[in-house]
Formats: sequence, C-alpha cells, structure tokens
Amino acid sequence: MDALLLVVYYLLFAFWLLLTARVVVELVRGFSRDWHPAGGMAAALEAVYTVTDPPVLLLRRVIPTVRIGAVGLDLSIIVLFMATLILMGVADPR
Repeated sequence: MDALLLVVYYLLFAFWLLLTARVVVELVRGFSRDWHPAGGMAAALEAVYTVTDPPVLLLRRVIPTVRIGAVGLDLSIIVLFMATLILMGVADPR
C-alpha cells in the first residue's frame, strides 16, 4: 500500500510541477505579448498544456472568472493547485 501511495504522490508532484510551469508561462505571455516559444521550448510547452488543459478546462466550466474592474481573475488554476496539494497531503506515505 505504501508503494502505491508513493507512486500516486510522485504523480501528483509531477502534475504540480507542470501546473507551476503553466502558470509561469501564462504570466510571461501576459507581460510580454510578443513572446512566442520556438523549437524545443514549444514542444515542452505543448506537453505541459496537454497534461494540464483537461482539468483546468473542466474547472473553468464550473468556476466562473471573477471580474475585478477590467481584469478577470481565473480561480480554476488556484483551486486546482489547492486540490493537488491536498491530494498530495493525503497520498504522502510518511
């Protein structure tokens, strides 16, 4: 049972890292609109978005964007971060 929990924990940790990379890329793209990845970076980001898109899009359907004036705050990524951290705590084999 501990081995299974350890595998689940590391899978969740890898997902958490990919989600963190997605947030960083979205921040960079938000501040530098003319930045476009090329080559190996584009392939790596495609993998990041392929893994993180399904849960993010599912949560975006359920959780609406919070409007603060002209700015929209996407809470789906924050909720996904929190859910991943909680599941990592549950799956922690220690």
